[in-house]
Amino acid sequence: MDELLKLRNDIDAIDAQIVELFEKRMAVSESVAAYKEKIGKDVLDSDREREKIGKVRELAHSEFNAQGVEALFNQLMTISRMRQYMLISGQSSEYSGFMPVSGMAVKAREGAAAEDVPFLRMPFDKGTKVVYSGVPGAYGHQAMLGYFGPEVDCFNVATFRECMDAIKHGDARYGVLPIENSSTGIITDVYDLMGVYDNYIVGEYVVRVSHALLACPGASMEDIKTVYSHPQGLLQCRSFLSGKNWQQISLNNTAAAAKKVRDEKDKTQAAVASEMAAGFYGLEVLASKINDLNNNSTRFIIIQNRREYLKEANQISICFELPHASGTLYNILSHFIFNGLNMNRIESRPIPGKKWQYRFFVDFDGCLSQRQVRNALTGIASETDNFRILGNYIHVE
Repeated sequence: MDELLKLRNDIDAIDAQIVELFEKRMAVSESVAAYKEKIGKDVLDSDREREKIGKVRELAHSEFNAQGVEALFNQLMTISRMRQYMLISGQSSEYSGFMPVSGMAVKAREGAAAEDVPFLRMPFDKGTKVVYSGVPGAYGHQAMLGYFGPEVDCFNVATFRECMDAIKHGDARYGVLPIENSSTGIITDVYDLMGVYDNYIVGEYVVRVSHALLACPGASMEDIKTVYSHPQGLLQCRSFLSGKNWQQISLNNTAAAAKKVRDEKDKTQAAVASEMAAGFYGLEVLASKINDLNNNSTRFIIIQNRREYLKEANQISICFELPHASGTLYNILSHFIFNGLNMNRIESRPIPGKKWQYRFFVDFDGCLSQRQVRNALTGIASETDNFRILGNYIHVE
């Protein structure tokens, strides 16, 4: 034990020296930041870092130690960059161009759950044009009504891309799109479209998904032979549907399934859709709350083509591209760690035409007016390709 205690004391003494040298190194790094700011030089110098790694590796006396030294100095240089970004005052025009707007207080509509209605909205009035994907009676329609109310000038389109196009070309001021389901995960098509369209997230709305089995008036469970719904609707009701000798057919939308059952007036057909769709299309509810999970919800985003955010915004969405190389994502995530920011979500999507390269989507807590947020975004923008802020908005739990 005496020998172990001595060895531990030796390590403690060496660690104290390491801390002392680390602080000396950081002081020099801060001077480097001041000089770079003075001459307008970027913080990240990839050639210098590669050269540095090569030199320190040569100082090690074994391959294992060389690998350890490389990992150690990668960390040191990452920490140095974090500090330099904090000290350099410049900020990206990409996010400085966002315009804050005053919040608009609204009351919950009669019959709506209070937790489903966020307190603040982007400003709108009766003449505001809003587009949503899907058909009337669908969950997208329900999200649009929940966020904007029934008096706006709304219209629907068949696809997510058509919704994006309507915003891009000014046919509507706002669009409503599903982005994530609590049971089945992200809506990949919407993520991909957000990466290529120059539209921005300005709000979100969460709809509690409660599927029902809908059929023509007078039909019974014994009559059903075929059930229609969106693929996710069928998936989310797998337990209810299993064991029943029904043919399951996927359609583009849950409400489109309800519309088909109404139009064809066939008592052997049923649809998995919302009870709102049942009322909208004059169908009977054969079974309620048939989805597997009671807390199943879908998060919808509100988009527009202007960069605006509420002063009370509490979530930021960004996207960026990284090469398929070791440590690149880790370095980017360090910007959140060193600035004390809480990351809520990270998703990756392959970039068409670029083999093994990915576009990353990150949601994190914060407002563009906060210094730590600006520090992190400055660093991320400098060290990634095709960096974009997708929006700063009120996040609904």
